[in-house]
Amino acid sequence: MATSVRDDLLAAGLVVFDRVGFEAATVAAIRTRARTSNGSFFHVFGSKNELAGALFLEVLRHYHAAVLAALDPLPGAEQGIDRLIRAHLDWVATCRREARYLFEISRSEWTEDIRDAQRAQNACLADGIERWRAPLVASGELLPMTPVMFISQLIGPAQIFCRAFLSGRDRTDPRVEADTLIACANRALRPCERIN
Repeated sequence: MATSVRDDLLAAGLVVFDRVGFEAATVAAIRTRARTSNGSFFHVFGSKNELAGALFLEVLRHYHAAVLAALDPLPGAEQGIDRLIRAHLDWVATCRREARYLFEISRSEWTEDIRDAQRAQNACLADGIERWRAPLVASGELLPMTPVMFISQLIGPAQIFCRAFLSGRDRTDPRVEADTLIACANRALRPCERIN
C-alpha cells in the first residue's frame, strides 16, 4: 500500500528528530529523508514545528491505542494491571524511537491546537481506563484513588524504569522486569487481602 506524502514526512521527521534532536533538525534534512520537494513539504506542513506537533499527536494516538487494546475484553483487576503494564513495556521496547519522541519531547512551541488535541486524546485514554477501573473500585478489587493517582501508580514506576532504556544508559529490554513492576503495582493498587 502506497504511503502519502504526509506519512512519508512524518516518518522522516521521526528519524531525523531522533538522530539529531529537534533543534538541530532541518526541513531540508526531513525533506531529503522523505524524498520530497520543498513545495511538497510546505504544502503539507507550514513549518518544522507544525510537523513535530502532528508527529507528536500521531505517536500519542498509537501509544494510547496499544494501551487500550490491553483492556479488550475487560479483564479483572489483577489481569488488567498485568496487561496494562505489559502493554506499556511492549510498546516502549518495540517502538523505541516513537517512545523517545513521545516521552522525552516537551515543546513549549506547541500551538494551542496541538495542546487541545493532546488533552482530548489523553481524556479518551483516561475514559477507557476508567470504564475498566470504576467497577473494580466499586467492588473493592481496586483501591479507591483519583484516576491521576491510579495512572501514576500503575505506569509511573514502569515509565521511570523505561527512561534508562530509552536514553541508552541501560540496554536491557525493560520487559525483563515486567513481573516485578506488576507485583509492585498490585501492592499499590489492590487491597492487601485481594493480592494472591
